[in-house]
Amino acid sequence: MPLFPIPDNEDERLQALRSYNILDTAEEKDFDELTMLASAICETPVALISLVENERQWFKSHIGVDATETPKEYSFCAHAIASFDDIMVISDATQDIRFADNPLVTGDTKIVFYAGVPLVNEDGYPLGTLCVIDHERKVLTNEQTSSLKILAKQVVDKLELRRKVATLENANQELRDANVFIQKFASMAAHDIKNPLSSVLLTSQALKIRLHKLEDEGCLRLVDLNVTATKNLLTLVEEMLEYSRTPSLLIARKQQTEVTQLLKKVISLITVPDNFEISYPKEVCCVFLPIIAFEQIFINLISNAIRYNDKEKGNVTIRFAEDEDYYRFEVEDNGIGIPEQYHEKIFTNNFTLKITDRYNNKGSGIGLSTVKELVKALQGSIYVKSIVGEGATFFITIKK
Repeated sequence: MPLFPIPDNEDERLQALRSYNILDTAEEKDFDELTMLASAICETPVALISLVENERQWFKSHIGVDATETPKEYSFCAHAIASFDDIMVISDATQDIRFADNPLVTGDTKIVFYAGVPLVNEDGYPLGTLCVIDHERKVLTNEQTSSLKILAKQVVDKLELRRKVATLENANQELRDANVFIQKFASMAAHDIKNPLSSVLLTSQALKIRLHKLEDEGCLRLVDLNVTATKNLLTLVEEMLEYSRTPSLLIARKQQTEVTQLLKKVISLITVPDNFEISYPKEVCCVFLPIIAFEQIFINLISNAIRYNDKEKGNVTIRFAEDEDYYRFEVEDNGIGIPEQYHEKIFTNNFTLKITDRYNNKGSGIGLSTVKELVKALQGSIYVKSIVGEGATFFITIKK
């Protein structure tokens, strides 16, 4: 028995077939009705909607047989989709050199007659066939041939409709996910606003005490800190309000900026204890990305590095590198570390390690999950490496 022919564009054809996500799905009434019509019109005991994969043909619908698939090497349909004909008809397979010794001809199935119309999608790829089979020699009338072609087109139309419905459902799911993401993002933003508010509160209290004394340079410095923190807070709040109204701006609005300058702005929004040292990338590097998303990612990571640190001298080191496709960041600390079994779980929503930070507060479980969503929206990735008691390093990539 000769091997089945392979179309020149086989890889693309298989990719097109898989895009329908229909292989190995359950029976569906709409498809079964078309095979029943094909069987009735062509007066054959067997009718199939056969989808030809790389090693098998799988039947989305089958009338007159119990099998749901057969090896591709036995497939009549593999020959049909490789031809340039709009229908392949084998009146007597026992007399056809291609199929005479085929087990489907010589075995219990006893195929003698076969007619298959390729199911060609809108991009020109044959996905399989609508075929009819008989156990005796047969010739289709012109009307039967035309009807079979019409039914095959109906099969393709249903496949296309099914895919478009699935695409719409995915779009709706993405919209639902976006709404959840916005809620999570708003919650994290509200949480992060506490940091600059704390700075405002502390400097204001110190300023009040100083005002009872003689005015000096220290007092002016505190005033400057107050004004700077307040301006940063107002800018952050205004950006949050704008992005809450138009969430797409979070990713779409990109700016050119220098990495260390941007990181220093992030640090200005965080209360850094006196016993902490923040190390920035040594080289001067520029990036082009959504600033507000970047700020939220690093506010969370650096805040966590400070909060979960039990060392007498805390260190946070930020590194930067880039290649042709990605910006690459590392945020390393010498804190309490994260047990290995939680390295993936910490990025899931509402998951916490159930421990308190240096301020005796427990985590909310939304920070790192939102960071991961932000990084994902930037077409990047994030993961952590950590040794308990020694610290943790977060590795972030952001698509250029």
